[in-house]
Amino acid sequence: MPRIQNHTFDELSIGQQVERSHTVTPGDLQRFADASGDYNPLHTDPEYAASTPFGGCIAHGMFSGGLISATLAMQLPGPGTVYLGQSLSFRQPVRVGDTLTVTLTVSALEPRRQRVTLDCIVVNQAGRKVVTGSADVIAPAERETVNVERDAIPAG
Repeated sequence: MPRIQNHTFDELSIGQQVERSHTVTPGDLQRFADASGDYNPLHTDPEYAASTPFGGCIAHGMFSGGLISATLAMQLPGPGTVYLGQSLSFRQPVRVGDTLTVTLTVSALEPRRQRVTLDCIVVNQAGRKVVTGSADVIAPAERETVNVERDAIPAG
């Protein structure tokens, strides 16, 4: 079982950076549609999507937002992070087969409230920016290492 460790507010510094990559699969689009209830045929119907200017299915914009969220939760600052807000700009379509790399960079620290602003950039395998933005979080105050259990969420 994998273990991950967070970064407390006091361990963070301006310019600190992490990366996380993910290759988009058809299953990702289906699971995201199922979880969000967004069955826009642009994302889920290849025949319909082929008739659009995109020429095929593209990922939900918030799928990339979810990858940013995962990077915040799993890497920087990591477990115990409280997500306060996000600004995103969707610059290029994301397609099945694209390998996306999320880069988070600490851009501001507010010690009084332990708030952190991180610049967020998502690029595809060609190095093209597909999403840019920033996230505001509260970083954990305590250092912790936790086990990651993919199927640990109780049913119901």
